[in-house]
Amino acid sequence: MSSTVPTFPELLGSATESAVHLEMRDSYAVDYETGLFAEWRAGFRHDPADRASWWRPWLDLIQETVGRGVAVRRARIVSEPVSEYIRYEHSGTFTNVAAGEQVRWLPRRQASDLALPGNDFWLIDGQLIRWNHFTGDGASAGGEISTDPATAKLCSEAFEAVWQRGTPHDQYEIH
Repeated sequence: MSSTVPTFPELLGSATESAVHLEMRDSYAVDYETGLFAEWRAGFRHDPADRASWWRPWLDLIQETVGRGVAVRRARIVSEPVSEYIRYEHSGTFTNVAAGEQVRWLPRRQASDLALPGNDFWLIDGQLIRWNHFTGDGASAGGEISTDPATAKLCSEAFEAVWQRGTPHDQYEIH
């Protein structure tokens, strides 16, 4: 493990073939009183036709990465019925797809027999892992980098197993 964690532009900028992200939490730290999640709870929804209103630097980074020929895929394991936070994520995922990211959803019950790492991660080119650590309340507890080949293999196999079973975003119905 390394204590030097690259920024996401550095991380995705280093990718030459693939960048995959596995998310396994039903919620991440959100402010229920203010911010994007609170606005969503109050009824705000992005208008797909008004791209300027929802396009942001993260989507520029994804589009640039995909534009270089890197396959960017995200898989989300979710409990059903889904949490309010997952409803929020699902509502805005069309923006990730518009930037070129492929996204799939897998109900947690369908993941019971899969060997999964203990934390969310990004895996770059099947070799570099960026672990995403979270507190019990879902706040970021920082990232960590690993290049251990056996761990990278575990992450790659776990991601591919989830990906195979997952439902593409445009076909996944919220339950």
